[in-house]
Amino acid sequence: MARVIIVRHGQSSYNTERRIQGRTDVSVLTEKGHNDASKVGKALSNILFNAIYSSPLQRAKNTAEIIHNELAIHSGKNAVLQTSEKLLEIDLPLWEAMLTADVKQKFAEDYRIWHEHPDELRMLLNEAEGTREHFPVLALYEQARQFWQEILPQHQSETILIVGHNGINRALISTALGIPPSRYHCLQQSNCGLTVLNFAGGLGEAVQLESMNQTQHMGEALPTLRPDHQGVRLLLVRHGETEWNRQTRFQGQIDVPLNDNGRQQAQKAGEFLQDVAIDFAVSSSMLRPKETAEIILRHHPDIKLELQDGLREISHGLWEGKLEEEIEQEFPGELQRWRTQPAAVQMPEGENLQQVWERSVAAWQSIVQTALNNQLKTGLIVAHDATNKTLLCHILGLPTENFWNFRQGNGAVSVIDYSTGLNGLPVLQAMNITAHLGGGVLDKTAAGAL
Repeated sequence: MARVIIVRHGQSSYNTERRIQGRTDVSVLTEKGHNDASKVGKALSNILFNAIYSSPLQRAKNTAEIIHNELAIHSGKNAVLQTSEKLLEIDLPLWEAMLTADVKQKFAEDYRIWHEHPDELRMLLNEAEGTREHFPVLALYEQARQFWQEILPQHQSETILIVGHNGINRALISTALGIPPSRYHCLQQSNCGLTVLNFAGGLGEAVQLESMNQTQHMGEALPTLRPDHQGVRLLLVRHGETEWNRQTRFQGQIDVPLNDNGRQQAQKAGEFLQDVAIDFAVSSSMLRPKETAEIILRHHPDIKLELQDGLREISHGLWEGKLEEEIEQEFPGELQRWRTQPAAVQMPEGENLQQVWERSVAAWQSIVQTALNNQLKTGLIVAHDATNKTLLCHILGLPTENFWNFRQGNGAVSVIDYSTGLNGLPVLQAMNITAHLGGGVLDKTAAGAL
């Protein structure tokens, strides 16, 4: 397995001025950008990197150099820092260095397309050979694919660090997982935010998004809301550990309670979210998420917990209560099929992922709509591994075949914003935050069965 940690550069001068950066190399790190890059280096200091790749643009390269120096100070061992043209930021030549407000005014229609259909944005560039058609987002995704195809074969079973930009980082994550370019704006990448990807092989083979856009190392519990945010933010949490999780026994809809470690995880999630103004809370009607939610809500005593059957875990049918080796014995080959083709598996006397999708997405949409109707800003949603993974597929426009692309640790927090209502595309601001559970950057929660 290759582990890849992706970092966006620190805050830059153009970030603070709200200018379009693109490939211009004028923008430099601010003092905050320097300090945050140093914090990234400290947060990663217990990880041994086999290679470090950076965009050649100075805001990213400088961030990478600061991280590189911190790693050298703390670990004594260090990989060579290399730059790659394939990590350059999105190319927006007609907009570069302009204030975002001016682009919005001068290129009103193109700016609308950029926000609503980013994959359709087209720029006509006058060059010596004549006029050229340039699709910035599509070109960026192709660039990201080329980077993966070139780099992954060199680093099987190794750990690498990539320091890039908002756009290229989104394209790297998207091409790894198969998220279409139309969803370009559905992933957030904060300055100095950390993302972890695990590749089983090359591009197109199994890959897992372990976590995305962690900002806790900078003292920022959750990514900040976008300036134009007017909708609802949902904090999606997986329940704490149960004894069956620990034993890797399939739970499904058998109502197993939290164990002591699970209660502790819920308590830590509660402490992590205690300063967040939560306006409403919804849980699966099963014991383990309900208890997790109740422990979190001790810090928010005025919030009444609502229970939703639609958020219940997948019914594993005849697999429930069994260990993996018992399932393999009784249903030969089905477990392997579940791991490789989850959407094709019908649980014996249980559910398939399409059924989970239909009920969980219906519950989710209803929760979002109710919050928007009542102008509620932030909601806590506590559910299960399979439910959460199915919802993440829905949020990012992926089919249930992509179910295993997402990791959900016990007590982990994901952040989803609906800034423009239910008709607009949601934004996955952060996924599988587990820093509050004591593992640092990497998810150390028990993997467990579902």
